[in-house]
Amino acid sequence: MQISISTRQSNDHFVVVVSGEVDVFTSEELDAALSSAIEEGNHNLVVDLSGVEFLDSTGLGVLVKALKRVREHDGSLAVVATEDRITKVFRITGLDSAIGLHDSVESAVKA
Repeated sequence: MQISISTRQSNDHFVVVVSGEVDVFTSEELDAALSSAIEEGNHNLVVDLSGVEFLDSTGLGVLVKALKRVREHDGSLAVVATEDRITKVFRITGLDSAIGLHDSVESAVKA
């Protein structure tokens, strides 16, 4: 169970690129990265999950927590997901109506 996280700026959005598996064992690392970004004043986040092979409810919880925190600052959170097994998790849970799903970072930044 491994996770890799990198960050970069794209226009006025802070992009968090995640690859590997986001589960009960690795979600703390994602939570720390998102929390740090928000604390540093990045309130428009794009979380790129295009390199994620597995996402469980713990990972979804981390994203919901980040969404609540950025909204407190009138910010936004968008997710890039290209794999059907990942987008399906958002659709099944109904989170696709709260978190914008996109097929690329560019489309997420433009939205």
